[in-house]
Amino acid sequence: MNRIDRLFGILTFIQSRKFTSIDRIADKFHISKRTAYRDVKAIGEQGIPLGFETNKGYFVMDGFYLPPVSFTTEEANAMLLMESIVKGFADKSIRKHYSSALDKIKGGLQSEEKEKLESLSKRIRLQVPECFVMDSDFLSVLQEAITAQHQIIIDYKNNKEEISNRQLEPLGLLFYAMRWHLIAWCHLRKDYRDFKVISIMGMKNTRLHFTIKKHMTLSEYQKTLSVDY
Repeated sequence: MNRIDRLFGILTFIQSRKFTSIDRIADKFHISKRTAYRDVKAIGEQGIPLGFETNKGYFVMDGFYLPPVSFTTEEANAMLLMESIVKGFADKSIRKHYSSALDKIKGGLQSEEKEKLESLSKRIRLQVPECFVMDSDFLSVLQEAITAQHQIIIDYKNNKEEISNRQLEPLGLLFYAMRWHLIAWCHLRKDYRDFKVISIMGMKNTRLHFTIKKHMTLSEYQKTLSVDY
């Protein structure tokens, strides 16, 4: 990667998150911290409004936006390959959003590249057992609630086919044992619980904020699982 491409990549990387440390920049682009500092300085010298907060990192100030990003054929091919994974292991809400995003990527390609992508699309298939296909459309709602730290109410069917109503503080989503699982604090049980997303029959985002100030992290919960896949 030449320096111009790296500088643009660093700018995109910084803009894609709230704060970005120099260590993360160095790791991401496989450069030394000294080079990363020089690159960030070079970006600022081009008039890009970068800010910095101690112990947090760099950020692009509000009001500055990059022009629409164009994708290389290789990047578009990678996104196309992931579409098969999304169709196999995501629900209807995520499949819809991913398809819309992929259409936008295709729209930025040249005619010849679009033809190649369409040809490749016919040659990629993922065969997933019918029992793993998700017909629900809750993943997008769950992502929103997790990000906003909003409590949700779900109707949940357990292994005995019994349906209960639960008020939860969603911690995160975890994919293991070929299923998406919602890890959440359950107000009924007064403890963290693991809910298979496919067993959620109904859901409502209450828009109420969490009552617990500091929950355990998803990584901490993951360590308590009896399976490692």
